[in-house]
This record gives sequence, C-alpha cells and structure tokens, in this order.
Amino acid sequence: MEMRPLGRTGISVSLLGLGTVKFGRNAGMKYPRDFDLPDDGAVIALLEEARALGVNLLDTAPAYGVSEQRLGALLPGRREDWVIVSKAGEWFEGGQSRFDFAPDAIEASVHESLRRLRTDYLDAVLLHSDGEDEAGDRFLPAAERLERLKRQGKLRATGFSGKTVAGGLHMLDHTDLLMVSYNPGHRDEAPVIAAAARAGRGVLVKKALASGHAADPAAALAEIAGLPGVSGIVVGTLSRENLRANAAAVMPQGGR
Repeated sequence: MEMRPLGRTGISVSLLGLGTVKFGRNAGMKYPRDFDLPDDGAVIALLEEARALGVNLLDTAPAYGVSEQRLGALLPGRREDWVIVSKAGEWFEGGQSRFDFAPDAIEASVHESLRRLRTDYLDAVLLHSDGEDEAGDRFLPAAERLERLKRQGKLRATGFSGKTVAGGLHMLDHTDLLMVSYNPGHRDEAPVIAAAARAGRGVLVKKALASGHAADPAAALAEIAGLPGVSGIVVGTLSRENLRANAAAVMPQGGR
C-alpha cells in the first residue's frame, strides 16, 4: 500500500483508509441497503485484513455510534501501527445529529474520544461541520481550542471536515488538514484539494464511492488517487472482499 504524507504534519497515511461508521451506527444512513452492525469477530477480521493490506488510516467520530468504543476495545497490534482520525462537534443521539462547536464542548469531546479509544493521543481531530460552512468564522474558536490541545500532546494534527467549497477554503489557514467530498458525480470540491496542495495541507477524501452509489468503484478510486494533493481516501466497508478490491484499485498500474 502506498504511503503518503498528511500535508506537513509529519504523519504518513496509507492512500486507502478504512471508514468505521458501519462499526457503530446503522441508523440515519444514506447507503443503498440496510445493514446490521457486525459482531466483534467480524470487526477484528476486517481490521486484521486492513493491516495485512498495509492500511493504517482509520476514520471514526463520536457521531458514528459506538465506533470509537469498538475500536478502543478491538484494535489489533500496537497503537503506533495505526493513524486514528476522529472528529468533534457532532453527536448522533435519539436518531438525529446534534452540533456544538463551543470550545469547551470541543475539548470535552476530544477527552471522551481519548477515553473511548483507550489511547492517550489522537493522530488528528477534525471539526465535523454542520454544513453552515460559509459562516466560517464561527468555527475559529473551536479550531483554536484544537490547536491548544495539540500543543498539550492530546492530538498530533487539527482538521476540518467540511461540506462546501467556501468552508474548506476558509478553514485552510486555520487547520493542518481538510476532509472533502469528491467522487466522479461530485467534483465540486476539486478547488479545495488544489488549494490545500498549494498550501501544504493534508487532504482526506470522503464520499469517494458516493455512499455506495458509485457505478464503477475501482474507476472512482483510481481517479481520486491520481489527484495531486490527496493524502488518503477514506472508504467504509464491512466486507473483506470489498476492502481488498478497494486496495487493488488504488495501486499503481504496474503493481496490479
């Protein structure tokens, strides 16, 4: 698996990352089919498969139900073998999302993530946007609190998981990395990826397979892997076969 720098953070991530929302939440999702949460054995087998493929990047969040708790309890290998990216600002409770970007709420969220994941540091924490990105200044106090937590050693990098071009561009100067949506049916945020590359920021891509609706997953992943500035592509799955296929799709042509 190709490893890429996460901007200037000093962190190297696998080009393919594993999204873990399906480890902990199956309500309020946009996937084409319903699914049951996997048992512990299935989670461990998938994580072991990821490790065997060279995947070190794991994406989770407090809004992903019990994903963080399960990773904390079941993650194989050494902590330093993995790059764990979590988020702050969104919680999923009672069937709906709740958002709070007050600095104290962000700090409390980080400490809860550390507890659930059974670790003393997170590799990155991203502000989990509510979509009102154009009013970008409203996120700055939260971003400053994340920066303070980074100085305290609680996290290695700060980030912003946005939903608009304006939001991503606005937060570019206030975080170490951005998470953007990109797939063949949604290329709107390409300018954010390009701007981040020029600024030396890391870029993680979400929605690469359009939440399971991509017509040609391999082609979608190959396209994104070829974009200058992309550090990692986060794709969620519960299937070891799909994980292997996704890993093959991001390999250089000569390695297939």
